[in-house]
Amino acid sequence: MAAQPDRRGLAARMTEAARAWLELLSAEQRAIALGAQPSDDATDEERRRWFYTPTDHGGLTFHQQRPAQQQAAMRLVSTGLSRAGYVTVATTIGLENVLDHAEGFPASSGRERRRDPGLYYLRVFGEPAGGGTWGWRFGGHHVSLNNLVVDGEVVATTPCFLGADPASSELLGGAVNRPLARVEDLARELVESLDSEQRRRAILSVEAPADVLTGNRSTIGEDDDAVRRKGVAGSDLSAGQRDLLRALLSTYFDRVPAAVSPFPAYEGNALDAVHFAWAGATGPGEPHYYRVQGPRLLIEWDNTQRGANHAHSVWRDPGNDFGLDVLRAHRRAHHLSAAG
Repeated sequence: MAAQPDRRGLAARMTEAARAWLELLSAEQRAIALGAQPSDDATDEERRRWFYTPTDHGGLTFHQQRPAQQQAAMRLVSTGLSRAGYVTVATTIGLENVLDHAEGFPASSGRERRRDPGLYYLRVFGEPAGGGTWGWRFGGHHVSLNNLVVDGEVVATTPCFLGADPASSELLGGAVNRPLARVEDLARELVESLDSEQRRRAILSVEAPADVLTGNRSTIGEDDDAVRRKGVAGSDLSAGQRDLLRALLSTYFDRVPAAVSPFPAYEGNALDAVHFAWAGATGPGEPHYYRVQGPRLLIEWDNTQRGANHAHSVWRDPGNDFGLDVLRAHRRAHHLSAAG
């Protein structure tokens, strides 16, 4: 199947931005910033190592770059995000300063600063080129973005993780800063709309788990034990409830550019196989968790920590996280071609 032109255009913009960033780096910086070419074997383990905690994500940090290099890094990051997604990521990075203030600017035994907006890492895997296979990863506390380009087309954008701590904080004039507000509120509106029979299927537990159940695993199965019970199906929802479910999906799929968003596929009957599940309290400000599952889809949200003011949200494609399914197919096709 021919690649979609918009996907090719997006890949071209990513490639140009990646090359521009790398060209600004010194040899020492490039040694940190570059990783092995993506593959579906053991040589690719580093690319599939991902975190959302404030630890070493692998790559070149903002601290290790001059301002012009930092700007070029953020330009590359922006190519993998919608405008709203980019603003949310930038806000999440800035929340490190708010969190530092909330915790009383504590000293850190392991590094100079415990909450650090300069501790976000960027790494490019392989050589960014029009017809090759390459990818990039950007991550730090509450951000993990993973993109893969194969044969001039963006083929994977998951795992895609965004969090917020604090999830809600005050602004002047009584306004409130809630970067993931709709990600939380739409799901609560949906669970509160369910009738007794729908709630029986959807609500997994009166207590929420302490975090997203799949954590930062590199791979998850469609029937992973952690997410085996699926909840209420889209086919059992009313028209209004299905609209809420689609709106909720958009808060995940619209993080990436429209060219690679799967959101248009969830029109009509495709929503029938999507399941929604909830755990914990349903009132605002109380600990809760939800999950959305379907073919090639797993979404998890958890807001339980720090008095239910510390949110985690992740979108995954169990069949193609890190583009593994595409890479396997690509290897088979090239192997058959070479054998022929």
